[in-house]
Amino acid sequence: MHRRRHYIYPDLDTMAAAFVCDVTRFLHESSNEDKTVNIALSGGSTPQSVFQQLARVNLLEEWEHVHLYWGDERCVSIVNPESNYGNTKDLFLDPLAYPEERVHRIIGEADPEEEAERYGQLLLDQLPVRNGYPVFDWIWLGLGEDGHTASIFPDQIGQWTSKKPCVVAKHPQTGQKRVSITGGVINAAHRVAFLVAGKSKSRVVNEIVMKEGDYLDYPAFYVAPHSGYIEWYLDMEATSWM
Repeated sequence: MHRRRHYIYPDLDTMAAAFVCDVTRFLHESSNEDKTVNIALSGGSTPQSVFQQLARVNLLEEWEHVHLYWGDERCVSIVNPESNYGNTKDLFLDPLAYPEERVHRIIGEADPEEEAERYGQLLLDQLPVRNGYPVFDWIWLGLGEDGHTASIFPDQIGQWTSKKPCVVAKHPQTGQKRVSITGGVINAAHRVAFLVAGKSKSRVVNEIVMKEGDYLDYPAFYVAPHSGYIEWYLDMEATSWM
């Protein structure tokens, strides 16, 4: 299926509600197919509204066939407010009482290099593999003001084409280490969705969509799943250039 779409909503809450509706529809459709589904969740602030709404409107049984993973993680403990897993746990996993055996987190408090190797091997062991990369059913992505996605940053864009499923990245300003999936994993997915909100993202969204400015420097520009199934969920502020 080839499907490239841009969906624009008045604000973050409306965008999140629309995405939650699509997630719910996806869960129902995939449950009818009676197969295990593997989803890589996004970190950052934008998906938090999605997780809150999912916990309110979904029932645990709707997720009984779904295994959850992460696209990246900051190398911090789960009690750190910057922990992607910690935030998802508080907003979604705990309220839904999600079974631990179907949650596969990146261990942010572990040694970064060792964890990148461990998590990459976990993905290869647990997911279907195509051309050397694990294949997710759906990957949710955020977008940084600098054009990064997952935790592949413009100054480390060479990591996008790594042959490994996971690498250790470093935030260019803070020096914080992160474990991230690579471009090969993202583009191997059956479906990819960007969740982008806020006026601060509008410049980079414009440059990526219109192929202007520094778009070739942005890792997010190279998100092009082989399936052709990519969607951008945007709030109005993120498209203020239009």
